[in-house]
Amino acid sequence: MLPFALSGAVVMGTAIVSTALSLDGRDTLSRILLVVAAGAWVVLGVLLVARLMRRHTPARLGAGSPAALSGVAATAALGARLVPLGWTAVGTGLLVFALGLWCALLRPVLREWTTPVAGSGFMLTVSTETLAVLGAEVAARERATWLLAVAFALFLLGLGCYVFVLAGFDVRELARGRGDHWVAGGALAVCALAGGQTALAAKTLATLPAVAAVLRDLSLAVWALGVGWLVVLVTGEVLRPRLRYDIRRWSTVFPLGMYAASGFTLGTVLHVSAITMFARIWVWVAAVAWLAAFAALLGRTIRATRPHCPTRSQD
Repeated sequence: MLPFALSGAVVMGTAIVSTALSLDGRDTLSRILLVVAAGAWVVLGVLLVARLMRRHTPARLGAGSPAALSGVAATAALGARLVPLGWTAVGTGLLVFALGLWCALLRPVLREWTTPVAGSGFMLTVSTETLAVLGAEVAARERATWLLAVAFALFLLGLGCYVFVLAGFDVRELARGRGDHWVAGGALAVCALAGGQTALAAKTLATLPAVAAVLRDLSLAVWALGVGWLVVLVTGEVLRPRLRYDIRRWSTVFPLGMYAASGFTLGTVLHVSAITMFARIWVWVAAVAWLAAFAALLGRTIRATRPHCPTRSQD
């Protein structure tokens, strides 16, 4: 059975690729992945309940690991996909749940923080920014200006978290990481998405025009830095290929999808066709990466559940 934190990465990766495909107008493919993401999220919940019943204490659940925050990001990413479909009440419920989980996990994660950190450390940023994305979407739908202000505050907090994590990031992970090192770039992409989504919500609500202008400029700068990371990450994969499947590769799928989703959103906010064109190309890179990771995961699961047939001894 998948570890709790890594099953969260499966939900995150699947939900954000579904979102990117939807933004590209590929509704059928998007909804197929949405069903997969929702099913994986249910598995995530079952894993959490099972571990709570078996181990009882948050410490033994790995609550102090930054990777535990993937549960927050997974829940928020799924909610952010459901809200545009009109499932605002469900999205609001997921927002409340994700926010509560984030508050519960933040203290043990920071208390046990050590450096240098691997790519999973950037989940501190990712979890905060996905809450901002979902908060902005719900605020626009419910016309809740106060929630938009909360989303803006979370966006700024996520940027601060990124600087904090980057200061202790082990750059050797770029050459030896098994997949989660991609979150170093993906975290900036989700910051850009959160900024763009908050700016769109501010426009919808016709409020905070000065803040919206700052958000647009800041989101563009963050997105450009994220693309710079993308060049570094791709170069690292070319120079040090890591072709053997590892479950942590789902932490690569999520950033790939996030680059596409943030590109679509910023292209709309800024009216820059070049960014939208990048997203239209990159969404298929993300889709292929998702398919490869899913096929490998399915194959490994089938092999793990296959009955073991001992060989007969020779007379």
